[in-house]
Amino acid sequence: MDAVFSALSSWLFLIWCFSFSGDVGSVYFGPKHPMKPHRICMTHHLVLSYDLHKKMEIYRPHKAYPVELAQFHSADYVEFLHRITPDTQHLFRNELAKYNLGEDCPVFDNLFEFCQIYAGGTIDAARRLNNKLCDIAINWSGGLHHAKKCEASGFCYINDLVLGILELLKYHARVLYIDIDVHHGDGVEEAFYFTDRVMTVSFHKYGDLFFPGTGDVKDIGEREGTYYAINVPLKDGIDDSSFTRLFKTIIAKVVETYQPGVIVLQCGADSLAGDRLGCFNLSIDGHTECVRFVKKFNLPLLVTGGGGYTKENVARCWAVETGVLLDTELPNDIPDNEYIKYFGPDYLLKIQHGNIENLNSKSYLSTIKMQVLENLRCIQHAPGVQMQEVPPDFYIPDIDEDEQNPDERVDQHTRDKQIQRDDEYYDGDNDNDHNMEDGL
Repeated sequence: MDAVFSALSSWLFLIWCFSFSGDVGSVYFGPKHPMKPHRICMTHHLVLSYDLHKKMEIYRPHKAYPVELAQFHSADYVEFLHRITPDTQHLFRNELAKYNLGEDCPVFDNLFEFCQIYAGGTIDAARRLNNKLCDIAINWSGGLHHAKKCEASGFCYINDLVLGILELLKYHARVLYIDIDVHHGDGVEEAFYFTDRVMTVSFHKYGDLFFPGTGDVKDIGEREGTYYAINVPLKDGIDDSSFTRLFKTIIAKVVETYQPGVIVLQCGADSLAGDRLGCFNLSIDGHTECVRFVKKFNLPLLVTGGGGYTKENVARCWAVETGVLLDTELPNDIPDNEYIKYFGPDYLLKIQHGNIENLNSKSYLSTIKMQVLENLRCIQHAPGVQMQEVPPDFYIPDIDEDEQNPDERVDQHTRDKQIQRDDEYYDGDNDNDHNMEDGL
């Protein structure tokens, strides 16, 4: 197992970075909460069982420092996340309301460390891309796209995507952000709504009071950012063929028009059929086809996770997409691994499309496509930017001398073992996680 965390030779002259920390998977939002970070452990074990780690460099991300998180979030919000605990939260009712912590975004043990790890993974991925240490970097624990500058939202506390994009902007004039989560990528869009240096493109369910309630096709950005926010609002039941056809048409035109230097792709798996909080009919093949298409542009690519609340399907999807990013097709029979029992009864990798009625008529999708393409025609050419001296990657405050070197490769086998909670998993009718309606 030591070899998993050692530097591995590049594959096809590329180094692939896959960020993983076992600490992320041990976090527990609560018995009735649909967010289950164990899905990251399940994904990791699938990646190992298919030997995909042998084609990647796997590294342990550093824990993002408060000052790094405050590059986007307000200092007072970061400081509050740092000090709040389940035992003390009753003393801070006003602050909990101010920062939107509560049922959707609960206070749990090791909350701040959880934020530090998943945000650190995305920041490290961006820095490795900036320094050309890899061409594609993956952080499946990241992609928490709802968090705002001064508040939590939709199970998200720190917006790692915004922090990663801010890093990429140090080296790239234009960053393209693509979001295929079933929920609108509102936190990322809001952060860059007034700039042309980031184009945000979100494909999501819209209407019927679906969370977060934003993302109309008419929302296109403001001031310098006008036409640089693209929203593709969809209805229940969209299928593989409709989704991928629309995705490819729009993204091809976006890349041609905007000419980004790097792409950030948020792969929320709650757009899959059968997700507890989702309402689309996408199979893993349909979801994955979007990843395959983006990869073909051969631009530096940062890939993250996001939503996804049927844990076994999330793990399936992200394992397959890891394979796609490595040009490796995975056998449909899932190899034995520490989570194998959760993939029964068929123990197969692929899931089929769903059978929710598709409310997206051809005329509706055509109208959305034409509106988006018309907005893109309003962009005369890719915006230029006066590039200034690149600020340093790291600002490291005073830390304990015992703090582990984040770049040091050590044996973490014991720490990375699965931590399985008896109160984490439910079967059939005993699963009460469906009570939550919002999410990533």
